[in-house]
Amino acid sequence: RFISEAPLDYFVAYDAGRVGHIQGTALVEAVGTDLAPGEGVLLVHGAPTDPNAAVIKRGLNEALWGSGITVLAEYDTPDWSPDASQQWVESQLTVFGDRVVGVYAANDGTAAGAISALRAGGLESVPVTGHDAELAAIQRIVAGDQLMTVYKRIGQQARLAAAIAVRLLRGEEPTADLLVGGVPSRLLQPVAVTRENVRSVIIDGGVFTVDEICTPAYRAACADLGLLEEGR
Repeated sequence: RFISEAPLDYFVAYDAGRVGHIQGTALVEAVGTDLAPGEGVLLVHGAPTDPNAAVIKRGLNEALWGSGITVLAEYDTPDWSPDASQQWVESQLTVFGDRVVGVYAANDGTAAGAISALRAGGLESVPVTGHDAELAAIQRIVAGDQLMTVYKRIGQQARLAAAIAVRLLRGEEPTADLLVGGVPSRLLQPVAVTRENVRSVIIDGGVFTVDEICTPAYRAACADLGLLEEGR
Protein backbone atom coordinates (compact mmCIF):
# COMPACT_ATOMS: atom_id res chain seq x y z
CA ARG A 1 0.00 0.00 0.00
CA PHE A 2 1.18 3.51 -0.74
CA ILE A 3 2.53 5.31 2.33
CA SER A 4 1.26 8.83 1.84
CA GLU A 5 3.05 10.46 4.76
CA ALA A 6 6.67 9.36 4.21
CA PRO A 7 9.67 10.51 2.12
CA LEU A 8 9.53 7.86 -0.60
CA ASP A 9 12.04 7.38 -3.42
CA TYR A 10 10.11 4.76 -5.33
CA PHE A 11 6.93 2.68 -5.18
CA VAL A 12 6.56 -0.90 -6.46
CA ALA A 13 3.16 -2.59 -6.29
CA TYR A 14 0.56 -4.52 -8.17
CA ASP A 15 -1.98 -2.41 -10.01
CA ALA A 16 -4.96 -2.37 -7.64
CA GLY A 17 -7.16 -0.75 -10.26
CA ARG A 18 -6.39 -3.61 -12.61
CA VAL A 19 -7.39 -6.08 -9.88
CA GLY A 20 -10.86 -4.53 -9.69
CA HIS A 21 -11.18 -4.41 -13.45
CA ILE A 22 -10.28 -8.09 -13.79
CA GLN A 23 -12.82 -9.01 -11.13
CA GLY A 24 -15.55 -6.88 -12.64
CA THR A 25 -14.95 -8.22 -16.14
CA ALA A 26 -15.14 -11.80 -14.87
CA LEU A 27 -18.40 -11.05 -13.07
CA VAL A 28 -19.97 -9.43 -16.13
CA GLU A 29 -19.00 -12.40 -18.29
CA ALA A 30 -20.38 -14.89 -15.76
CA VAL A 31 -23.65 -13.06 -15.09
CA GLY A 32 -24.32 -11.94 -18.63
CA THR A 33 -26.41 -8.95 -19.59
CA ASP A 34 -29.72 -10.63 -20.37
CA LEU A 35 -31.13 -10.36 -16.87
CA ALA A 36 -34.76 -10.42 -15.82
CA PRO A 37 -36.27 -7.26 -14.33
CA GLY A 38 -35.21 -6.89 -10.71
CA GLU A 39 -32.18 -9.15 -11.00
CA GLY A 40 -28.72 -7.81 -10.23
CA VAL A 41 -25.51 -8.19 -8.24
CA LEU A 42 -24.24 -7.39 -4.77
CA LEU A 43 -20.91 -5.62 -4.31
CA VAL A 44 -18.86 -6.54 -1.24
CA HIS A 45 -15.98 -4.08 -1.18
CA GLY A 46 -12.91 -4.07 1.05
CA ALA A 47 -12.24 -2.04 4.16
CA PRO A 48 -13.12 1.66 3.84
CA THR A 49 -9.88 2.51 5.69
CA ASP A 50 -7.69 0.70 3.16
CA PRO A 51 -6.49 2.87 0.24
CA ASN A 52 -6.12 -0.27 -1.89
CA ALA A 53 -9.83 -0.97 -1.52
CA ALA A 54 -10.72 2.42 -2.99
CA VAL A 55 -8.51 1.85 -6.04
CA ILE A 56 -9.87 -1.67 -6.54
CA LYS A 57 -13.38 -0.22 -6.39
CA ARG A 58 -12.56 2.28 -9.15
CA GLY A 59 -11.32 -0.52 -11.38
CA LEU A 60 -14.48 -2.50 -10.68
CA ASN A 61 -16.71 0.44 -11.56
CA GLU A 62 -14.89 0.84 -14.88
CA ALA A 63 -15.62 -2.79 -15.72
CA LEU A 64 -19.27 -2.53 -14.72
CA TRP A 65 -19.83 0.78 -16.49
CA GLY A 66 -22.12 0.35 -19.46
CA SER A 67 -22.67 -3.36 -18.82
CA GLY A 68 -26.34 -2.86 -18.04
CA ILE A 69 -26.02 -4.97 -14.88
CA THR A 70 -27.97 -3.58 -11.94
CA VAL A 71 -26.18 -3.18 -8.64
CA LEU A 72 -28.75 -4.14 -6.02
CA ALA A 73 -26.65 -3.01 -3.04
CA GLU A 74 -23.04 -2.50 -2.04
CA TYR A 75 -21.08 -2.63 1.20
CA ASP A 76 -17.69 -1.50 2.51
CA THR A 77 -16.52 -4.41 4.69
CA PRO A 78 -14.90 -3.34 7.99
CA ASP A 79 -11.38 -4.80 8.27
CA TRP A 80 -12.07 -7.05 5.26
CA SER A 81 -13.95 -9.28 7.72
CA PRO A 82 -15.37 -12.55 6.31
CA ASP A 83 -17.91 -12.61 9.14
CA ALA A 84 -19.10 -9.08 8.35
CA SER A 85 -19.32 -10.00 4.66
CA GLN A 86 -21.40 -13.07 5.46
CA GLN A 87 -23.75 -11.16 7.73
CA TRP A 88 -24.28 -8.40 5.17
CA VAL A 89 -24.93 -10.79 2.28
CA GLU A 90 -27.36 -12.73 4.46
CA SER A 91 -29.22 -9.50 5.20
CA GLN A 92 -29.41 -8.65 1.50
CA LEU A 93 -30.73 -12.08 0.61
CA THR A 94 -33.68 -11.46 2.89
CA VAL A 95 -34.45 -8.41 0.74
CA PHE A 96 -33.61 -9.61 -2.77
CA GLY A 97 -33.71 -13.42 -2.54
CA ASP A 98 -33.03 -15.20 -5.81
CA ARG A 99 -32.88 -11.89 -7.66
CA VAL A 100 -29.19 -11.91 -6.66
CA VAL A 101 -27.46 -13.42 -9.68
CA GLY A 102 -23.86 -12.52 -8.82
CA VAL A 103 -21.68 -11.28 -5.99
CA TYR A 104 -18.57 -9.18 -6.32
CA ALA A 105 -16.24 -9.89 -3.38
CA ALA A 106 -13.11 -7.76 -3.15
CA ASN A 107 -10.90 -10.53 -1.74
CA ASP A 108 -10.98 -14.23 -0.92
CA GLY A 109 -11.91 -13.64 2.71
CA THR A 110 -15.01 -11.64 1.88
CA ALA A 111 -15.75 -14.19 -0.86
CA ALA A 112 -15.74 -16.97 1.75
CA GLY A 113 -18.27 -15.06 3.83
CA ALA A 114 -20.46 -14.34 0.82
CA ILE A 115 -20.39 -17.96 -0.34
CA SER A 116 -21.38 -19.18 3.13
CA ALA A 117 -24.36 -16.80 3.07
CA LEU A 118 -25.39 -17.90 -0.42
CA ARG A 119 -25.22 -21.56 0.52
CA ALA A 120 -27.36 -20.95 3.58
CA GLY A 121 -29.84 -19.17 1.32
CA GLY A 122 -29.95 -22.01 -1.20
CA LEU A 123 -28.15 -20.02 -3.93
CA GLU A 124 -25.13 -22.24 -4.51
CA SER A 125 -24.72 -21.50 -8.23
CA VAL A 126 -24.31 -17.70 -7.90
CA PRO A 127 -20.86 -16.64 -9.19
CA VAL A 128 -18.58 -14.94 -6.64
CA THR A 129 -15.29 -13.19 -7.37
CA GLY A 130 -12.18 -13.06 -5.19
CA HIS A 131 -8.62 -11.77 -4.88
CA ASP A 132 -5.35 -12.97 -3.26
CA ALA A 133 -5.29 -16.59 -4.51
CA GLU A 134 -5.49 -18.05 -1.02
CA LEU A 135 -5.35 -21.85 -0.83
CA ALA A 136 -8.95 -22.09 0.39
CA ALA A 137 -10.07 -19.93 -2.54
CA ILE A 138 -8.20 -22.09 -5.05
CA GLN A 139 -9.96 -25.13 -3.58
CA ARG A 140 -13.32 -23.39 -3.87
CA ILE A 141 -12.57 -22.53 -7.50
CA VAL A 142 -11.63 -26.14 -8.23
CA ALA A 143 -14.89 -27.25 -6.64
CA GLY A 144 -16.90 -24.66 -8.56
CA ASP A 145 -17.94 -22.75 -5.44
CA GLN A 146 -16.02 -19.57 -6.35
CA LEU A 147 -15.86 -18.09 -9.82
CA MET A 148 -12.30 -16.74 -9.79
CA THR A 149 -9.57 -15.02 -7.83
CA VAL A 150 -6.70 -12.69 -8.68
CA TYR A 151 -3.09 -13.78 -8.22
CA LYS A 152 -0.17 -11.44 -7.67
CA ARG A 153 3.33 -12.86 -8.11
CA ILE A 154 4.89 -11.60 -4.89
CA GLY A 155 8.31 -12.98 -5.85
CA GLN A 156 8.26 -10.86 -9.01
CA GLN A 157 7.38 -7.78 -6.98
CA ALA A 158 10.13 -8.48 -4.43
CA ARG A 159 12.81 -8.99 -7.10
CA LEU A 160 11.85 -5.76 -8.86
CA ALA A 161 11.82 -3.80 -5.59
CA ALA A 162 15.24 -5.18 -4.66
CA ALA A 163 16.72 -4.34 -8.06
CA ILE A 164 15.36 -0.79 -7.88
CA ALA A 165 16.69 -0.36 -4.33
CA VAL A 166 20.18 -1.32 -5.49
CA ARG A 167 20.01 1.16 -8.37
CA LEU A 168 18.87 3.93 -6.03
CA LEU A 169 21.73 3.20 -3.63
CA ARG A 170 24.14 3.50 -6.56
CA GLY A 171 22.77 6.94 -7.33
CA GLU A 172 21.00 5.81 -10.49
CA GLU A 173 17.48 6.77 -11.57
CA PRO A 174 15.34 3.72 -12.34
CA THR A 175 12.69 4.11 -14.98
CA ALA A 176 9.09 4.55 -13.84
CA ASP A 177 5.73 3.76 -15.42
CA LEU A 178 3.96 6.67 -13.76
CA LEU A 179 3.84 8.86 -10.67
CA VAL A 180 1.76 7.80 -7.66
CA GLY A 181 1.37 10.65 -5.22
CA GLY A 182 4.30 12.32 -6.94
CA VAL A 183 6.52 9.24 -6.40
CA PRO A 184 8.09 7.35 -9.35
CA SER A 185 6.30 3.99 -9.49
CA ARG A 186 6.16 0.63 -11.22
CA LEU A 187 2.82 -1.17 -11.21
CA LEU A 188 2.82 -4.88 -12.02
CA GLN A 189 -0.06 -6.70 -13.69
CA PRO A 190 -2.06 -9.30 -11.71
CA VAL A 191 -3.49 -12.48 -13.22
CA ALA A 192 -7.02 -13.89 -13.11
CA VAL A 193 -7.25 -17.48 -11.84
CA THR A 194 -10.16 -19.69 -12.90
CA ARG A 195 -10.82 -23.43 -13.07
CA GLU A 196 -9.35 -23.38 -16.57
CA ASN A 197 -5.89 -22.10 -15.58
CA VAL A 198 -5.41 -23.37 -12.01
CA ARG A 199 -2.78 -25.79 -13.25
CA SER A 200 -0.79 -23.35 -15.39
CA VAL A 201 -0.88 -20.39 -12.98
CA ILE A 202 -1.03 -21.94 -9.52
CA ILE A 203 0.47 -25.44 -9.76
CA ASP A 204 3.00 -24.94 -12.55
CA GLY A 205 3.79 -21.52 -11.08
CA GLY A 206 4.82 -23.11 -7.79
CA VAL A 207 2.19 -21.34 -5.69
CA PHE A 208 0.54 -24.48 -4.30
CA THR A 209 1.12 -28.15 -5.02
CA VAL A 210 -1.43 -30.67 -6.21
CA ASP A 211 -1.32 -32.33 -2.79
CA GLU A 212 -1.99 -29.04 -1.02
CA ILE A 213 -5.00 -28.29 -3.21
CA CYS A 214 -6.41 -31.77 -3.69
CA THR A 215 -7.13 -32.81 -0.12
CA PRO A 216 -9.73 -35.58 0.31
CA ALA A 217 -12.66 -33.14 0.21
CA TYR A 218 -11.51 -31.86 -3.20
CA ARG A 219 -10.13 -34.99 -4.84
CA ALA A 220 -13.18 -35.63 -6.99
CA ALA A 221 -13.21 -32.05 -8.26
CA CYS A 222 -9.45 -32.23 -8.88
CA ALA A 223 -9.91 -35.44 -10.83
CA ASP A 224 -12.56 -33.77 -13.00
CA LEU A 225 -10.04 -31.05 -13.87
CA GLY A 226 -7.25 -33.53 -14.49
CA LEU A 227 -5.16 -32.14 -11.66
CA LEU A 228 -4.41 -35.52 -10.11
CA GLU A 229 -2.38 -36.77 -13.05
CA GLU A 230 0.80 -35.51 -11.40
CA GLY A 231 -0.42 -35.88 -7.83
CA ARG A 232 -0.49 -38.90 -5.54
